[in-house]
Amino acid sequence: MPVPFALLADITLIIHTLFIAFVLLGAIVVILGGFKKWMWVRNPLFRWAHLVGILFVTAQSWLGMTCPLTTLEMKLRLMAGDSLYTGGFIQHWLQELIYFAAPTWVFTAAYSLFGLLVVLSWLAFPPRRFGEWLTAKKQC
Repeated sequence: MPVPFALLADITLIIHTLFIAFVLLGAIVVILGGFKKWMWVRNPLFRWAHLVGILFVTAQSWLGMTCPLTTLEMKLRLMAGDSLYTGGFIQHWLQELIYFAAPTWVFTAAYSLFGLLVVLSWLAFPPRRFGEWLTAKKQC
């Protein structure tokens, strides 16, 4: 049975898109939730995952690295015999949302500013400590 490399590439693209949505929407939700006093946005698991996500993106940008999900997707597409960045409707539009042309410094600056925004949101709306979060969770 042949390995469905094109399907694996599409799944990688979807995971990549979901990761980007988590990082972008996570920051918006934390800031909005901080102002609205939503306690769930102070969940330490959510906040640590979010912080690590944007710090990883920012660090790889500063180091001049290509995102591992991009690299994996391209390799899978080549293994499937596809040309890069072509395909079905969903694949096409997900790629249009994720991949666009700009100088490298633009991405590095954008990731750095976004990372700074996430760090500032930690200061403005700090996550609960794990013990506090677990206690509050048991009371619900």
